[in-house]
Amino acid sequence: MNVEKLKQLEAQVRIGGKGSARRKKKLIHRTNATDDKRLQTSLKKLGLTNIPGIEEVNMIKDDGEVIHFNNPKVQASLSSNTFAVTGQAEVKSKQFTWNISTLFYYFMKLLKCCQHC
Repeated sequence: MNVEKLKQLEAQVRIGGKGSARRKKKLIHRTNATDDKRLQTSLKKLGLTNIPGIEEVNMIKDDGEVIHFNNPKVQASLSSNTFAVTGQAEVKSKQFTWNISTLFYYFMKLLKCCQHC
């Protein structure tokens, strides 16, 4: 190897200018897939099991915004009262103003509809 190539390689490893320390370790860029795998292994350690057949999840915040999950992966541990919802989420604005009476009305309407089927 010639001297110019060595100087060029040495310059790539330095953090600052001449006389500064070399970097200690190479920076590893993580992808979302590796983070997701780590999350899944952590959830498995908690004893969460998959709950199939859930098509959507809506979480209503105190300020009225709704966090909507379409086709989420839902895992639960009923003994520790722990639920995990993963998937693509979208935050909907305050156009949905839900309260207990509104939810009860739609729930009863749904029950009446199912009884006639």
